Amino acid sequence: FIPITVGGGIRTVDDAYKILRSGADKIAINTAAIENPRLIEELSNRFGSSTIVISIEAKKLIDGKWEAYTNNGREKTGIDVIKWSLDVEKLGAGEILLTSVDQEGTCRGFDQTLVKSVTDKVMIPVIASGGMGKLQHFVDIVKMSDCDGVAIADLLHYSKITIKDLKNFSIKEKINIRI
Repeated sequence: FIPITVGGGIRTVDDAYKILRSGADKIAINTAAIENPRLIEELSNRFGSSTIVISIEAKKLIDGKWEAYTNNGREKTGIDVIKWSLDVEKLGAGEILLTSVDQEGTCRGFDQTLVKSVTDKVMIPVIASGGMGKLQHFVDIVKMSDCDGVAIADLLHYSKITIKDLKNFSIKEKINIRI
């Protein structure tokens, strides 16, 4: 089972309702959640926390902390990513899709420190995103961060690897993965 998660432009409970009624299993929000954190609570109360994914786009600051961004990683918020992760969990989010804006599209690997910093603080599932460029990056993030999922785009979209390649490599590296 692979849940279909839809994000982008969801600003209200009614928007989420329409998407879920259209067949989506989950909805993902970022900008609307930052603009109105109570929306997370409203969505969770209406549809259940397992339906609510909060997308966090993180950019590293000079001091080594991370700031949450909105609008596809273009707009600063001044919000600390670790604090925001804890807040969204308290408000009822079911999981976090955590994207490193700095690593996204680079194929140089995930920001392991970012992902580990968040997974060490929250109890809800965290999906690591941004930076996978080779199979070893998958193994590294799974072993180093205790993330619950990994988002892979470029390698699969452009047929650089197959899901079978990923599974076989993971098994070889002793990663527990469904065959």
